[in-house]
Amino acid sequence: MCQSSSACIADSEATRQGNIYIVLCASGFDFPQRMRSALMFASLAASAEMHAVLYCVQNAVDVMVKGSIEKNEAPEPGCPTLLSRLQEAMDLGVHIQCCTQTMNNRGVGAADLIDGVEPAGAMSLIGLTSKATGSICF
Repeated sequence: MCQSSSACIADSEATRQGNIYIVLCASGFDFPQRMRSALMFASLAASAEMHAVLYCVQNAVDVMVKGSIEKNEAPEPGCPTLLSRLQEAMDLGVHIQCCTQTMNNRGVGAADLIDGVEPAGAMSLIGLTSKATGSICF
């Protein structure tokens, strides 16, 4: 049995076949449109039956803290909210990971993250991208 979902992703048959897609996001409330796009592309990859991973670094980690979206988002008319994009991604099975170094720098612990979002070190990202079919950055 896998000890973490990143280990499960790395060991899955789909991953061994290269059926993984990485979305790297460093933007958060500073550029919410980039975070919405990152969530949308991760959802699209999951819809295409790929193992989609959204890896959050820098400002993107702030979005994954419990209650932060509700507190910080200024919804834009005609645009989906970050919360709706996040829920869609999670419903489709996107694995969301937050950089542990960024978390440490910001004083964010694993318990502070939205349920279903997990801390992951840089080597997790490197390992996954080495097996990925593709990747995109926001």
